[in-house]
Amino acid sequence: MVKLKNYSVVLKHFVLLLTFIAVISCAEKKYALTKIEGKEIGITDKNTEVPEIENFIKPYRDKIDADLNTVLANAPETIDKTGEWQTPMGNFLADITFEKSNKIFQMREKKSVDICFMNHGGIRTVIPKGDITARNAYEIMPFENSAIVIALKGEQVLEIVNYIISEKKPHPLHGMTFTIDKNNQAKNILVGGNPLDTDKIYYVATSDYLANGGDNMIFFKKGVQKYDLEYKLRNIIIDYFKANKTITANKDIRITKE
Repeated sequence: MVKLKNYSVVLKHFVLLLTFIAVISCAEKKYALTKIEGKEIGITDKNTEVPEIENFIKPYRDKIDADLNTVLANAPETIDKTGEWQTPMGNFLADITFEKSNKIFQMREKKSVDICFMNHGGIRTVIPKGDITARNAYEIMPFENSAIVIALKGEQVLEIVNYIISEKKPHPLHGMTFTIDKNNQAKNILVGGNPLDTDKIYYVATSDYLANGGDNMIFFKKGVQKYDLEYKLRNIIIDYFKANKTITANKDIRITKE
């Protein structure tokens, strides 16, 4: 009996040991990264893989190049982006964005856009003299930004004016004119030819980037309503090129300084 009892005790201990080992082995193991190895593979190396890759992408590249290089219009002179308060390029982009956005906005909402305001930094290049292609549009506007219309109170439109004065950059502007006096204050602010009414709601076309407060344009975030036109700014440029074979920029004065 003593031997049987001792055997039972040993057996229990053995079972407990096996259970403990099983629990430990099933526990979540933690690993730590100790080394990272990498190898650079140059796609320009003369090996057997490069011709295969080139042959695979060549049809797609040729199709894209053909589309981008198709002549859409012609510019009698270079439309540049130099100027103190406004530029030919800025006027051009503000004008065509206003025109295209207004057509969609009127059709959808039965309302009209009053102002178009964008950022000078968003213009990446000029329109060169001569033939114009879709590639030019991609170079001008390489971003995937879309046109947005924001309903702003007149007091926020006044913030746009003050922003322009403080920034001292020729931001693209259409639909509004004003004068900067000797005290660096705005006067004679006109929207659509009428004096600015701070109690009125104005509809301002811009980009989705700026509509979300980009470039510190926080006044757009105060808008009472937002309308996404689902129309990329780049496509606005391309569509304008297709519809107008001769491309010129309005050079009318929108901002003057005493």
